[in-house]
Amino acid sequence: MNGSLDTYSKEETIKLKRGPAGLGFNIVGGVDQQYVYNDSGIYVSKIKEDGAAAQDGRLQEGDKIISINGSQLEGRSHRAVVDLFRTAGEEVELCVPGHMNGSSGSEPEHQPPVLFLGILGVLGAAAVLLYIYKRHI
Repeated sequence: MNGSLDTYSKEETIKLKRGPAGLGFNIVGGVDQQYVYNDSGIYVSKIKEDGAAAQDGRLQEGDKIISINGSQLEGRSHRAVVDLFRTAGEEVELCVPGHMNGSSGSEPEHQPPVLFLGILGVLGAAAVLLYIYKRHI
């Protein structure tokens, strides 16, 4: 999966009631902390064992969260989304892309950032130049 919406069938609404440990999951992503290359969406990074999300069973690690209580998350910073979750109230309605064929586990494919590839290229070029230099000494 590449994190694009064309791999999903339809949106699914998941209603969770906040428990003693909150909603029971962690998130990653946002415009300032992209989790999936070229996608500023918000993704579930961890489902806590006995939390509300684990007890419900539909939300999975790697799922993209489209909205919370009707507020769209695309284009928001990570901090802004965390604040939305904190102030969402006791009952929270999440909208996530539906899974094709009823499968769960929509772990997005991670693609390396362009900067990382550039650094690898520079290091590779330096290694080649060092090799050529050592051969001529």
